[in-house]
Amino acid sequence: MQRTVESFLRYLRVERNSSPQTLKSYADDFESFYDYLRDRVGSIPEADGITVATLRGYVAYLHECQYARTTIARRLACLRSFFRYTTREGITETNPAQALRTPRVGRKLPHFLTTEQVATLLEAPPANEPMGLRDRAILETLYSAGLRVAELVGLNLDDWDRAANILRVLGKGRKERIAPVGSYAAKALDRWLEVRMPAPDGTPEDRSAMFLNRFGKRLTTRSIGRMLEKYLKVTGLDTLTSPHTLRHSFATHLLDGGADLRSVQELLGHKSLTTTQIYTHVSTRRLRETYEQAHPHSAGNGNRGV
Repeated sequence: MQRTVESFLRYLRVERNSSPQTLKSYADDFESFYDYLRDRVGSIPEADGITVATLRGYVAYLHECQYARTTIARRLACLRSFFRYTTREGITETNPAQALRTPRVGRKLPHFLTTEQVATLLEAPPANEPMGLRDRAILETLYSAGLRVAELVGLNLDDWDRAANILRVLGKGRKERIAPVGSYAAKALDRWLEVRMPAPDGTPEDRSAMFLNRFGKRLTTRSIGRMLEKYLKVTGLDTLTSPHTLRHSFATHLLDGGADLRSVQELLGHKSLTTTQIYTHVSTRRLRETYEQAHPHSAGNGNRGV
C-alpha cells in the first residue's frame, strides 16, 4: 500500500498541482492510518486488502482517541480520494471508503477584527526601521487584498503591477487570480521596497521575493505567525487572532460595506460560493447585535419608547 500511496501523492503533486500544505496534510493522514494498521492489524496490507470493515475500525479508533470531528472528516476525505484514484487506476475494484459516513461538522463563524482593531494592528509596527516597514507592508497587504499567508509569502516583485495597483496571486491548486491593492497597502509596499535588501548570496527564488527576512531570504508562513504574535502583545488584541484573521476581516468588512457575495468570492479566490457564504452569517449576527442594542422595542433593550 505504501508504494501506491507514494504514487498517489506524486499524482496530486504533478497532475493536480496540489500545494505543499495539501501534500503534507495527506502524508500525515496516511501515517496515522499506517499506525492504526500496524497496531490493530499487525501489518500494512496492499490497497486491495483494505475493506470497509478495516476503515470502520479505523474510524472507531479515531473516535476512541477523541479526535475532533474535523480531523476525522479530513482523514476520511483523504482515504476517499486515495481509493477513487486506486479504482480509476485499476489497483482496486471498488472504493471501500465510499460507504463510510462523514461525521457532521458544525461550521464555526470565522474570527475577525473590527475596523478600529485592524487600524490599531496596522499601526503597531515601527515606521522608522526596515523590519517595521516590512511588517506594516505585510499586514496592510494581507488586509487590503484578503490574501492567504501562503499566497503572501509566495509573492514575487513582478507580481505587483504598480500602475494598475493589482497583485497577481497564486492561490490553492495553483489557481491564479488578480487582487486589487488599496492605497494604504500600496504606500506601505513602496516604503518597504525602498529599504528591501536581498542577501548577496541568496538564491534567485530569494532575490525575486517580495518579502524577505532579516537575512535577506524569502519569508516563511511561520515567520509571519511569529511576527503577528509580537504585535498582538504590543496592542493587547485578542490572542486568537492569526494571519488568516485579516483575510476574514477583509471579507466581513467588504460585505458590511455593501459588496455583493459574488464579488467577494472572486476576491477571495473561493471555488464555491458556499464557502464565501459563511461571512454573510457574520454580518447578519452583527446586524442582529446592533438591532438588539439600539432598537427601543427589541428584547435586549430595556429602554422602550412610549
